Amino acid sequence: MNNPAHRTRIKICGLTREGDVQTAVRAGADAVGFVLYEKSPRHVTPQRAGELARHVPAFVTPVLLFVNASPEYIEQACRAVPQALLQFHGDESPAECAAATRPFLRAARIPTGTAGQTFDLLKYASDFSAAQAILLDALVDGYGGGGQSFDWTAFPWSHPLLNASSRLVLSGGLTPANVTDGILRVRPWAVDVSSGVEMSKGIKDADKMLAFVAAVRAADAQISRQPG
Repeated sequence: MNNPAHRTRIKICGLTREGDVQTAVRAGADAVGFVLYEKSPRHVTPQRAGELARHVPAFVTPVLLFVNASPEYIEQACRAVPQALLQFHGDESPAECAAATRPFLRAARIPTGTAGQTFDLLKYASDFSAAQAILLDALVDGYGGGGQSFDWTAFPWSHPLLNASSRLVLSGGLTPANVTDGILRVRPWAVDVSSGVEMSKGIKDADKMLAFVAAVRAADAQISRQPG
């Protein structure tokens, strides 16, 4: 007996233009991300995030990404995009994430190469048990994955604490060419892409977004055909 139809959720992040938001939604994105970190080349202000979020229809989730932001700045952004999910990508503690009193994702910045095997992902997931999901990204200089991936074989994805079916978002260096393999290895609840679907930083490529979604669905089809 095959598995029931499998569906990996898709987040396209780092959007800065109305047309890219609309294309991401048409391509099949379940969530769209806006980066509220001034040092990022994909940075938008809370006001701009609010303008872009007006192009997000019902049942597609806007996500606001913060890096060590003040509570006042987070509150300002939440007023601009009241329906948003929050994503913390800096050095925020569990208490600081919870203080926003909004559903949130927590990014785990995992060292690349064999060093990734020393990252205690089980403890990290336990520490941030209040997060809706743990977003797995690569550790690079600064914040953000920098288009790099980590070792997908380094962790026990079947461990109950990780609960890959509902708590993990795979990110970091994903492209239309490798996302199928990433999903088959990790079995995440969702995937998150930014640079892998761009023509330049902050400017998305419509064909790449469509190709990325198609590659995700190809992985889902493979999983659905596997014996239950």
